[in-house]
Amino acid sequence: MSTDGTPKDGAAFCAELVRTHDFVRYASTLFMPEPERRALLAIYAFNVEISRVHEVVSQPLPGEVRLQWWTDMLAGAGHGGGEGNPVAAELLRTIRTCRLPVEPLSRLIEEHQFDLYNDPMPTLAALEGYLNDTASALFALAARVVVQSSQEIDHLARHAGLAQGMAQVLANLPRNASRQQLFLPLQLLQQHGSSKEEIFAGKQTPNVRAAFDQLVGEAQGNLEAALALLAETPPEVRPIFLPLAQVRRELNLMARADNDPFHPKAASRLRILWTLWQASRRREFGG
Repeated sequence: MSTDGTPKDGAAFCAELVRTHDFVRYASTLFMPEPERRALLAIYAFNVEISRVHEVVSQPLPGEVRLQWWTDMLAGAGHGGGEGNPVAAELLRTIRTCRLPVEPLSRLIEEHQFDLYNDPMPTLAALEGYLNDTASALFALAARVVVQSSQEIDHLARHAGLAQGMAQVLANLPRNASRQQLFLPLQLLQQHGSSKEEIFAGKQTPNVRAAFDQLVGEAQGNLEAALALLAETPPEVRPIFLPLAQVRRELNLMARADNDPFHPKAASRLRILWTLWQASRRREFGG
């Protein structure tokens, strides 16, 4: 039992959940001191729970029910509604101790309702809106654990989330295609003479590759903007953005001419740790 009455096994549960399903973010917390690390893992574990709902249900309705439970839990955060769920309990503790706003967490849940259905992501603007309320919101909330919110950090978080989120869309292309889901904007496919049917076929064509490369370029632009802003960020918050080092490596590999979008090469956990450790020793990420 911790000093605030929250069972420590809840913290261990969150750590293991993030380590299993979101190793890059888990690895980034290894460069943070306690108690910040515990708070970050609570936020990231919440994100794992929400983003994986579509993987653990076979129909949209059970997914909607699961997401609604989290929405209701947050709405009653001051009255206790998550004691039986270790992730919810840890999240409520973090909201209380770090004075986190609930609204971004609720919007994150709402955006992930899109995952439950097979509607294609229509446009690049729609994808940016989705990522702004998911990946970017996570960076902004994580930063609040360390420093007070500011327009500068929110601007950095937006670009960081867009870069990381787009990289994830690209990395998950084959998995999503096998489920008949399309997060690569349909607008980009159509601009290059492709279609969702080509994506679902799971074979690289010049048109598919052109659309893929365009999103790689969009992600790289956001990454460059984020790294430039990071240099002006307080040192203590920079380790929050260590996942960008892995994003940079992934995007460089994706941009190579011999990369097949439907057969990505996943990085080992050792490689991820090495990438983040090297980045932590550079001034742009060092605290």
